[in-house]
Amino acid sequence: MRKIFIWALVASLAGFLFGFDTVVISGADKKLQSIWNSSDAFHGTVVMGMALWGTVIGAIFGGIPTNKLGRKNTLLWIGILFFFSAIGSALANGPYVFAAFRFVGGLGVGASTIAAPAYISEIAPAKDRGKLVAFYQFNIVLGILIAFLSNYLLRNVGENSWRWMMGVQAFPSFIYSVLIFSIPKSPRWLLSKNRDEEAKSVLERMGLEADFEEMKKEIDADNANAALANDSIFLKKYRTPLILAFLIAFFNQLSGINAFLYYSNRIFQEAGLGESTALLSSIGIGVVNLVFTLIGVFLIDKLGRKILMYIGSVGYIISLTLVAMAFFLHWQGIMVPVFLFLFIAAHAIGQGAVIWVFISEIFPNHLRASGQAFGSTTHWVLAAIIPSLIPFLFSTIGPGVVFLFFAIMMVFQLLFVAFLMPETKGISLEELSKKLIKN
Repeated sequence: MRKIFIWALVASLAGFLFGFDTVVISGADKKLQSIWNSSDAFHGTVVMGMALWGTVIGAIFGGIPTNKLGRKNTLLWIGILFFFSAIGSALANGPYVFAAFRFVGGLGVGASTIAAPAYISEIAPAKDRGKLVAFYQFNIVLGILIAFLSNYLLRNVGENSWRWMMGVQAFPSFIYSVLIFSIPKSPRWLLSKNRDEEAKSVLERMGLEADFEEMKKEIDADNANAALANDSIFLKKYRTPLILAFLIAFFNQLSGINAFLYYSNRIFQEAGLGESTALLSSIGIGVVNLVFTLIGVFLIDKLGRKILMYIGSVGYIISLTLVAMAFFLHWQGIMVPVFLFLFIAAHAIGQGAVIWVFISEIFPNHLRASGQAFGSTTHWVLAAIIPSLIPFLFSTIGPGVVFLFFAIMMVFQLLFVAFLMPETKGISLEELSKKLIKN
């Protein structure tokens, strides 16, 4: 089990790079708009939004290398993409070059949401799968916290502090890429490619050689069905997992989480905080996110996915309503950060802990990467559209209306959890496939 834990931890470090890359831009947000004299629309959609469109492309097409090259090799390429994105963004001399390199990093983010959860779910025992896949989310929020902290520490290094903020990611990207060489290939992926001896060798290293024959039988049957049916996740029999993946990803972004992470400093300044206080409040967001993600990781295999989603949904509704009221009633100072800390806690223990675990569980082995890509693409298309609109929406309809809309959407999420979402705790991946697929 110790080896599996270490391999899962290494693979989940892709999440650290994802989190860091997503949030590091928040420290450079207003500075870049000022330097390049960009309009709100151009700044939101090109300078800030291009990484998210890269993420969409990475999510749409990330299932291809994850299936063809394998989970491990795809994870290595993800590290390389992050490395070059960090160097290029730091050295950029204009908004278009900057956006291009941020797009490259976005490809890494999108692909990581497919390859890392798929890899971890395929090496993890059923009883620990939620916890081990949730390491990925833990590393996302750790990356977010370190990015906020890094931005705060680098804020006064000179006129070009934004270059240091963007470039520092090259160091963890390089370390991660080296560490990936130490993990084995997924035994389930090897079996799906008829590389039985390699799969057997990996299972022996995991202490699970006794599971080889049963796993091979299940995956051979899965492959045979796929070959006969010319399978695709869009066939009618896969409608249930497809709808579940779509809805959990849809509601994840309609909470407003990425809009908030990208523009945390701007939101705090809109609430009347100064620039330094806003950056410091962002670090507080990172700490709350980390603590409640740890709680979610600890509880996901004990309470199950649905209970965490119930807790998160109720927390979302309360906190987002309070944030909207704060803007409508012009509450100033510390109240908005406190309400947003509650929002982040609700996200971390609910959607944050559950989404990548749940999507990695509900599709059959031969379609896991494709299903993961579908859920991830839904997530990232919305994550590109919503933050890109935030500067424009804040300046037109105002932040109060925006946060009230997010609160209303979370009422619909609560209904989804209550009436549609199945519990997947402690069930093998093969058993889940049988339950959710309608032949």
